[in-house]
Amino acid sequence: MDKTYHIPVMLRECMEALAIKPDGVYVDVTFGGGGHSKEIISRLDKNGRLLAFDQDPDALRNVLPDERFQLIHQNFRFLKNNLRLYGLKHVDGILADLGVSSHQFDEADRGFSIRFDATLDMRMDKEGDLDAKTVLNSYSEEDLHKIFGMYGEIQNARTLARSIVTARIVKPINTVADLKATVAKMVPRGKENKYYAQLFQALRIEVNKELDALQEFLSQATSVLRPGGRLVVMSYHSLEDRLVKNFMAKGKFRGDVEKDFYGNEIKPFKLITRKAVTASSEEVDLNSRARSAKLRTAERL
Repeated sequence: MDKTYHIPVMLRECMEALAIKPDGVYVDVTFGGGGHSKEIISRLDKNGRLLAFDQDPDALRNVLPDERFQLIHQNFRFLKNNLRLYGLKHVDGILADLGVSSHQFDEADRGFSIRFDATLDMRMDKEGDLDAKTVLNSYSEEDLHKIFGMYGEIQNARTLARSIVTARIVKPINTVADLKATVAKMVPRGKENKYYAQLFQALRIEVNKELDALQEFLSQATSVLRPGGRLVVMSYHSLEDRLVKNFMAKGKFRGDVEKDFYGNEIKPFKLITRKAVTASSEEVDLNSRARSAKLRTAERL
């Protein structure tokens, strides 16, 4: 495990939430630097198994040399099919640490960070077809408006979309510097960092289809977890957290809980945490990324 690659957030809380059985089968669907996976493995006996997913080729460098461990180079939206390939219908626990790893933010050429001037890429899977500069230079004003409003929760999303569409006629927006220069007039003074963070979040979610992937993953987790199995999800912004919260509470992303003929609620999960668990102030001091993390846990009924 590479400590510099990514510091695992709320490590102790995640392990407690998983309630690991030594001979159980577990899945870490966001392997990254391997911090959470290494801790899970340390709690398993010789009969335990851990499978991990990561779509980023860089994460493959962190593979754990342990015969109980298998790293699958795939997006977690393909959870069920990949587990079948390894002869598994059911598992005892699934952990998801959503969002971008520290490594992806720190690698300038990945284009995830506002700190560096780089090509606007933002692909978590480097082999993906869609990148951020394609979104900015080819999407319609209407689609950009929708993305900035929904995924970035940006107040002046319509004006922002119009200014990008106007600017790209003169010169394509290909780099972080190009984008900053294009939108500079629209950024509220004193709130520059927050505004750019919202804008980059919106582009990143669109490029990686993150909310679609999350919904597909959660839906599959229901059928993959055996009764008593734990689903543990850590999210970093309200859009993800809302989906996770609704799904754990109701077994669906919107609408009311389904009921049977007698009016009894049909719910796939029992909530282990009513409220999201957040990182301690000590952890936030050591790792600023933990500040926005929200951890939720549910048990399969």
